[in-house]
Amino acid sequence: MNLLVNGDAERGPGGSAEPVSAVHGWVVREGAPALVGYDVGNGYPTSADPGPAHRGSRFFSGGNSPRTALVQDVPLPVDGPAGRAAVDAGRVRYAVSGWLGGYATQEDGARLSVEFRDGRGTPVALSVLGPVTAAERGGRTALVERSAQAAVPPGARSARVLLVFTRSGSGVSNDGYADALSLTLTASGGRA
Repeated sequence: MNLLVNGDAERGPGGSAEPVSAVHGWVVREGAPALVGYDVGNGYPTSADPGPAHRGSRFFSGGNSPRTALVQDVPLPVDGPAGRAAVDAGRVRYAVSGWLGGYATQEDGARLSVEFRDGRGTPVALSVLGPVTAAERGGRTALVERSAQAAVPPGARSARVLLVFTRSGSGVSNDGYADALSLTLTASGGRA
């Protein structure tokens, strides 16, 4: 089960290239993102461009801000001593994934990070995906899958997920893109 709320940009306001002030499930920390429809065109990714095979109708973009940041705090479902003991013994693994990309030969990009925290909120580990460079996209508008997996660090009780879009050059649009963001846990005996 995906622990992220609205990792696919499908819920809440949006659908155009216009920035929004709020995103369902996320806290906007900086800038103003856009939840752009794959049918908008005008250089934005379409359903014909490389991206998730099972995409919805929208994706995240950086809007018009030089830097846009969204955050989501996720409690890890490790209720009870047995769950905490499994994490602390290294028997729970996480997988983080997302489709990240940008526009043509521009270097605007998106970065997805997961910072695991202990019960006091102190960071204990960090996993970072992206950004995907123009060369990695073959100089075209595209989203490329990135993923990482490892053991959930001992003592972790929550994860802070940060999605950052950065405009690298001049221009109005922040053309970092993201879609199909996911964070899952798996215990040695199945789902955590």
